[in-house]
Amino acid sequence: MRQLSISRQKVIVVVGPTASGKSALAIRIAKKFNGEVISADSRQVYRGMDIGTGKVPISYATRRGAWTKSSIPPKGGIPLYRGVPHHLLDVASPRTNFTVAHYQRLARRAIHDILRRGKLPILCGGTGLYIDAALYDYALPAVPPNAQLRRTLEKKPADTLFAELQRRDPRRAVSIDRHNKRRLVRALEIIRATGAVVPSREEVLRRTSPYDILKIGLNPPHEALKKKIRARILEWLRHGLMREVKGLRAKGISWKRLHDFGLTYDYAARHLRGFLTKEEMTNELSRAIYQYAKRQRRWFRKNKDVMWVQNEKDATRAMRAFLA
Repeated sequence: MRQLSISRQKVIVVVGPTASGKSALAIRIAKKFNGEVISADSRQVYRGMDIGTGKVPISYATRRGAWTKSSIPPKGGIPLYRGVPHHLLDVASPRTNFTVAHYQRLARRAIHDILRRGKLPILCGGTGLYIDAALYDYALPAVPPNAQLRRTLEKKPADTLFAELQRRDPRRAVSIDRHNKRRLVRALEIIRATGAVVPSREEVLRRTSPYDILKIGLNPPHEALKKKIRARILEWLRHGLMREVKGLRAKGISWKRLHDFGLTYDYAARHLRGFLTKEEMTNELSRAIYQYAKRQRRWFRKNKDVMWVQNEKDATRAMRAFLA
């Protein structure tokens, strides 16, 4: 098996909209090229949020042994799936506010650790801001939480918050989930505290990176992606999505917090509270996730460095050329 030198600092990134097959491709690449996967998903960092985030079913392992899946990783445990180590899964409680700055610090630590051990880091996910923060010279605003401002903003509907963000920082508004109040509040908190907007995607990508990066993108046709999204939601329901949400409630996660997570947990909470029938929830959630996938497409399309592939064969060819 080919061993990589840390001095080369090569990093692979697998991107694309939700339900495009990123995780499966990243795992196959990792097996072929001695790699380890780093999740770049803003919801998969949370423990107990497995089905509704599309998290791969993991077990935990250390250098000396293995454990079965548990809700809390054992000390020093490494998530494994199909024999491939996965990083930045289950690293935070859903009660906490896990920020981009938290992700940046942990992702860079994981990249360094993987390279140090002669392996290939593979960032995989659909949260573009997390990927950029991990890879580029991207100084995040050091703005501590403002409890009073948050209470004021959280009283406003998501549409009102999104309209303010559009007015103050239209570039950030393009990529954000307009229904996720938690992220809208944080974006406005930064703007109000600093008087400045977050750097644009183009500005970030023009900055230097300590890594030699190959970005591989998956982009299924629109109708095929719609079908995949709906099929995924139905599969989640069969595998216990509602039990998972009820379990989070039993652990003290409030309805408000579930709504703040947006998308799957927001709509599931609406159904459990009697605001939506199961059919209404399924239909509306399918549409909401597809709209989110369209925003992800726009985000990644702006990056001209992404090599779009149709299948594993194309990805393998690109990988071999990059690592040669």
